[in-house]
Parts: sequence; C-alpha cells; structure tokens
Amino acid sequence: MSDLHDQRILIIDFGGQTTQLIARRVRECGVYCEIHPWDISDDVVAAFQPSGVILSGGPESVIAPGAPRIPDAVLQQDAPVLGICYGMQAMVNQLGGDVQAQPSHGEFGYASVAVVAEANLFSGLSDRVESGKPQLDVWMSHGDRVERLPDGFTLVGTSDNAPSAMMANEAACRYGIQFHPEVTHTLQGENILKRFVLDICGCDGLWTPDNIIDDAIERVRSAVGDEDVLLALSGGVDSSVVAALLHKAVGKQLTCVFVDNGLLRLHEGDQVMQTFADNMGVTVIRVNAQDRFLNALAGVTDPEAKRKIIGNLFIEVFEEEAGRLPNAQWLAQGTIYPDVIESAASTSGSAHLIKSHHNVGGLPSEMRLKLVEPLRELFKDEVRTIGVDLGLPPSMVQRHPFPGPGLGVRILGEVTQEFADILREADAIFIDALRAHDLYHSVSQAFTVFLPVKSVGVTGDGRRYDYVVALRAVETIDFMTARAAHLPWDFLEEVSRNICNSIPRISRVTYDVSSKPPATIEWE
Repeated sequence: MSDLHDQRILIIDFGGQTTQLIARRVRECGVYCEIHPWDISDDVVAAFQPSGVILSGGPESVIAPGAPRIPDAVLQQDAPVLGICYGMQAMVNQLGGDVQAQPSHGEFGYASVAVVAEANLFSGLSDRVESGKPQLDVWMSHGDRVERLPDGFTLVGTSDNAPSAMMANEAACRYGIQFHPEVTHTLQGENILKRFVLDICGCDGLWTPDNIIDDAIERVRSAVGDEDVLLALSGGVDSSVVAALLHKAVGKQLTCVFVDNGLLRLHEGDQVMQTFADNMGVTVIRVNAQDRFLNALAGVTDPEAKRKIIGNLFIEVFEEEAGRLPNAQWLAQGTIYPDVIESAASTSGSAHLIKSHHNVGGLPSEMRLKLVEPLRELFKDEVRTIGVDLGLPPSMVQRHPFPGPGLGVRILGEVTQEFADILREADAIFIDALRAHDLYHSVSQAFTVFLPVKSVGVTGDGRRYDYVVALRAVETIDFMTARAAHLPWDFLEEVSRNICNSIPRISRVTYDVSSKPPATIEWE
C-alpha cells in the first residue's frame, strides 16, 4: 500500500472560522491534509511537499497594514493552488492584481454567481441556468473585492457585488473563488473541492477507514517493537478506539490504565471495567486515586491550573504503574487533531491559545515514557468511523465526548467531593432524559456544569438557598464550531424539575445557549 501521507493537501489558515471545515471536506474526498498557520516558514512548506494547496478565508483585509500573507514558498512551488475568499484576495494582491475595500458593497450570506467562462475546476457545474449562463448558489462573506485580476488569470464567474467571484490560471493550475465551498450552503462546494483535490491535484483518494487502520497499525508496530504500551483509558470515544486499535496492533503488549480520579460520571468506573476487561479481553488496571486528585485540586480555581494539575497527576500515576511493568516504555493517548489545533499557538504568536488539553498542553516537560498517539491526525467523526470498523459497539463509539480532566473542568471554581457528587447526579438525570426522549443522538455533546454560586428557591413553604447548575447541549460536525441545540422547552422544564426535586442541594437549573465561537463547548 502507498503511504497515505505521500499525497497530501496543505491548508494555509488565515484565521477563518470554517478552516477546519475545509480540512473535513478534503478528508471526505479521501485525501490527507493538514492545517498550518499562514506564517509558517518557507522551509516547512518545502518539506511538506504538498500535492496541492488551499488558502483559507479569514477576517482581515489584505490591503490593511501587516495583513497576513501567503508564504512565498507556496507561490514559488508547482503544486495547484485554490484560494478561498481571503485566500483568493491574498493571491490577487501578491501576484499583482488589485483588491479594494468596498464597505457599502460587501456580500454576506447567499449569493448567485454567474459562470461566464470555462475552467477545468468548474466545468459542467451548475445549479440552474439564467440568460443562457450557468448559475451557482453560493455562500459569501467578504467586504473587500477583487477589481483587477493578476496577469495570466481569466475571469470565470461574477456576482452582483463581486465582479471577480471566480478566476483561473489554467497554465499554472491556480484558482480563486470569492465564496466558501466548504459550507453546505454552497450547493456545488463539495464537487468543487473534490474536483480540485482528485482531478486538479491528481490525488487517488487513499484516505479511507480501512487504509487509516492499516497504516496506524503498521506505524505502531514499527515504533513500539517488542516493548509494552500503557494506555490512558478514560472510557470515552477516543481512548476506547485507541484501545481497540492498539489491541489489534500489539495484543498482549498493551495494558490499559484506568484512573478513577473521583471526577468521573455516575457509575462510570464500573462500566468501563466491565466493557473492556469482560467484553474485549483487554488487560485493564484500575487505579483508585480519588483522594489524591481531590487533595491536589483543593483551593485551586483557575481552569488552566486545574487542567495542568490533573494532567501531571495522570502522568505520575501512569509512570508508577509502568514501574511495575519492566518492559513498559510507551504511553498511549487518545489525542485527536482538534486537541492539537486548539492547544497550539501560531509560530509568530498570532494564533491565541484557547485552552490546553491535558493530553497535549498539560503534559510535563520531562517524561520517562515515550508517547504514541495513533489518532493524532484524525477528526472526531473519523475516529468514530474507524471505531465501528474495529468492531466497537455503536453505543460506545457514538457516546458524547468527555474531557480528559473530567468533572474537574465542569465544576467551576474549586473542586470538592461534595460538588462532584452533586454534579454527577444532575448530569445523569439530564443524559438519561435525553435518551428517554430519543434526543441523545440528535445532539453532538451534552452535559451539566456546576456553578459556584447559590440561588434562592422555595421548597414547600420554606426558603431554599442552594447551588445552581447549567445544562449544555450543542450541535456540531467537527467540534471546532458549534451552536446550542434547540431542545424542546417542555423537555428542559421536565429536566429542571427532576433535578431540583431529586437533588436537595440544587435550587436552580439554567440552559446555556452560547455558540462556539464566541464561547467554547466546555465552560473551562
């Protein structure tokens, strides 16, 4: 089998909110891709050896002082280039064309683009025909617009407020589109991206679940050899898929360490042990470390500090367990691509850290164990797909994500056993209700947050002054952007009533309607 990474698309990120969607669409075409910030070095571009390059959209103006620029190496290499929105404008600006600000003629939302010339990338694509010209229904989001194309480019499409909405330089295999093909509102967007990566860039579509599994197994075996591996098993989707993958790759060389840190969901520890030890034949060591974690977290309120404390303690526990296994040299983790993206800052510092993940940014600088992270290149939906192919039950693979630090980052402020116990009960009521009403799989992630405030309530004829929890449910594809789920009002009222009636220490329930961005999915 050819190396899955030999054919790959480089995505240059200019800070667009939908850059990760571009990557997902490319992966759906069966082609490997990576997202890199616009300010990467020319050496990195050259070493990447892309089969093609996609320039993302972004919030800046290409004509503003200090605006993000396309790396010189991208424009000097021979691979095809597709510029999207800001990416198109940056290409025009740097190749000698003209981009102008049009504050009163921006396009945001739906637009119709008339195809006025032939180009390989767009040939035959149409949503309808008007006045003899093919029309494309697209989604726009721009204020500036291209007024003059660079030499060598042909005008391919126009819209009411973008006289140069599509352009092509067939000789150089460079294309630009003012609209966003990665969003579903652009009806031919999937076909445009598929044609670019498969036909224009000549990729073969090797990035399939079977090939991903085979490649991961081969890489793990090559790296690990005859040494033993410890897996940080949380029972969530990512670590469960890693367990199945590593079990297939190295068999009895794998030992899973399940740390019961006192920050798990209701009855989760027993469920994890039963699932893996009893049903999958995987060796699982359960470490009861609740007191150790809660003592370390006493008095700590800062979310980043909590994440790092939990991450460091996890590693300490793993290394202690590794000391009991003379041949254990590797620590496996369920790190996935969004973890890497969110925990990384741009090389120039222009990309801001959102939060560190305990299995990325929370690792101590010095560890005895070597890391193996077979899912590090995958998005969440890719992880779920290969999990099914590996034979995991759908109920496990389709489970909502659970953060590595567990309830430690769903309890705002200081973490105590009392708060954890209250939150566990409330969260179980919410999740059980979602399942009972057949709503669990209609949302991507749902959970309860404990708030460090008290609220006045009434029980019978008496005054009640107790804690507040917030319910959170979101809909998302890639977990990089998300919107609050529109759960039925009657359902939310029922859940609130059940929580307040069942848990005396809770006096009020709220529902979080924030989207990501500007919020994150988790509260901490």
